[in-house]
Amino acid sequence: MNAGPHSVAILVYDGVTLLDVAGPAEVFKEANRFGADYRIMLLSPNGADVTSNLGVRLSIDGAASSGPAVDTFLVAGSGLYPRARVPADLADAARVPAAVAGRVASICTGAFVLAAAGVLDGKRATTHWQVAHELAAQYPTSRVEPDAIYVRDGTTYTSAGVTAGIDLALALVEEDHGPDLARDVARALVVYMQRAGGQSQFSAPLQGPPPRSPALRKFTDLVTANPRADHSVGELAKHLNVSNRHLTRLFHDELSTTPARYVENIRFDMARALLDQGHTATQAATLAGFPSYESMRRVFARKLSTSPAAYQRRFSTTRRANTGGSQATS
Repeated sequence: MNAGPHSVAILVYDGVTLLDVAGPAEVFKEANRFGADYRIMLLSPNGADVTSNLGVRLSIDGAASSGPAVDTFLVAGSGLYPRARVPADLADAARVPAAVAGRVASICTGAFVLAAAGVLDGKRATTHWQVAHELAAQYPTSRVEPDAIYVRDGTTYTSAGVTAGIDLALALVEEDHGPDLARDVARALVVYMQRAGGQSQFSAPLQGPPPRSPALRKFTDLVTANPRADHSVGELAKHLNVSNRHLTRLFHDELSTTPARYVENIRFDMARALLDQGHTATQAATLAGFPSYESMRRVFARKLSTSPAAYQRRFSTTRRANTGGSQATS
């Protein structure tokens, strides 16, 4: 475990997401209260001050390519990427310090900057779930894991959305100073030491263009209108006046799935919506058409790595019930 000073440089640039910078920086600063010695600096491509996505001007400590090697080099993300290609000067600004840093990390779409700099070639990586497929498409030499909160590959780390930068920073603090100090920081910031589940629990419900074939469009309408009905392949094929084999082939060719899995996905999305609305897990299972609560729980565990109850605690509301007029506390 590190006992001496530990330099942390964060690469920022015009349009950088402010929370990508402030979240991890706050974790390292808070760690100093409990005995760590992180020295935080902000670097930009040319050493000039930058303006964040919120219009807040950030005072810069130096240029990324001209400073000494640092222990930890972080690249913050921005909503600019991947809507546009990462500029060459920004990729160059990440490449030099990344090559000599003790460890390198990205927050959210900062992974696109690291990838443009060649840092993620041949490595496992992640980014925000909404753009993970674009990271994989633009940089096919990286092995993108779209459901991970953060990924470590050797001394290279990548994280998901903005708050996942806090998760990653806590993991780095634990790596440096052990779980006790990291736990103290998590408690002080009122955040989880480690969140259960992956990014899927934060993603939007399954949505996409309607199927092209009339039979499949009728199928989806039937299931959505009455998810509790018998939607076995045999019953659906009979209702649609097609053979079991033909229906299965339609799903494979057009949707790359099976009828049973598609029904499960619709029921799963309905159950999530019902839980978000405040229904109990048992009610959600029944209304969404699951044969039992246990069958719904298994689907949640497989898709989100968490239980329906845990999902509901995180996403149903930001309001906490008050008992006897006392304020609930964390």
